[in-house]
Amino acid sequence: MRASRLLSILLLLQARGRLTARQLAELLEVSVRTIYRDVESLHAAGVPLYGDAGPAGGYQLLDGYRTRLTGLTSEEAEALFMAGMPGPAAELGLGAVVAAAQLKLQAALPPELRDRATRIQERFLLDAHGWYYDGDRSPHLAPIADAVWNQRRIQVRYRRWKEPAEVTRVLDPYAIVLKGGKWYLVARGGENVRTYRVHHVLGLEVLDETFDRPCGFDLAAYWRSFLTEFRSRLYQGTATIRLSPAGRRRLREVMSSAVMDAVDQSATDPDEAGWVTAVVPIESLEHAETEFMKLGAQVEVLTPIELRARLEATARELAGIYLSLSPAGPPAS
Repeated sequence: MRASRLLSILLLLQARGRLTARQLAELLEVSVRTIYRDVESLHAAGVPLYGDAGPAGGYQLLDGYRTRLTGLTSEEAEALFMAGMPGPAAELGLGAVVAAAQLKLQAALPPELRDRATRIQERFLLDAHGWYYDGDRSPHLAPIADAVWNQRRIQVRYRRWKEPAEVTRVLDPYAIVLKGGKWYLVARGGENVRTYRVHHVLGLEVLDETFDRPCGFDLAAYWRSFLTEFRSRLYQGTATIRLSPAGRRRLREVMSSAVMDAVDQSATDPDEAGWVTAVVPIESLEHAETEFMKLGAQVEVLTPIELRARLEATARELAGIYLSLSPAGPPAS
């Protein structure tokens, strides 16, 4: 445990330059006194590490000192290759970079770890896209990613749902997120940080201006907050439904986890035919109609009455179409 922490101190100083004992303690989740002892051990081992006192002080490695990739466990080496994500990296324009980095890592590893890491690529593949969706195809993804990395301000022509449908925005691009095969841009426009679908960017100009990225911006915390807010706005009401055993099984293939959880929590005991009654969240009436149609005759909507009426009207239209068809085909026009 301590050897791993000593290596972590070296890698942190190598990657970030100067860090105080308190910063190191917070990053490694140990006491400041423990950091002092670890630094003494590194000194005794001959590591060229020095510290300066004062407000601008901290520990720093002697210029030019680099530690090699030693101390990797087999599990850590395997995890590095699991995190490669060649598909998403290629979409960002980094496919060749990832391949080169993995090649260098393989060359730096001892033979036994190299063999184990290679096995990961032979046995595991991460495919972030859905079964019925091949992911976003946007010519602007790679240049947006480059602007994020280099902190270059961008001007985008963007398609949104409300009017006016097309708007032009000047943005400070903070980050890119891959969610369910779709790419999202997290960026500041004016005073607010918002999330933009990269696929909806119709035009892009990378400006000559740069911007200062806020030191306290936490991408993971922002994304968690965004998802919570999105889900709270997503469902505008509830529906009471009857669901057959086949419909309940099918539900897990076509509905969201929120709907599945609601059925599991609110379902009544099955009746003689195995049907259950449950209350589930819905978005708009239009969206709910489309979703419940996926279950066909394996679901019955009891309330709201407006949704039941929409499904009834659609069922009548479908029946009219199919009942009017003869075995030979559709009637002549």
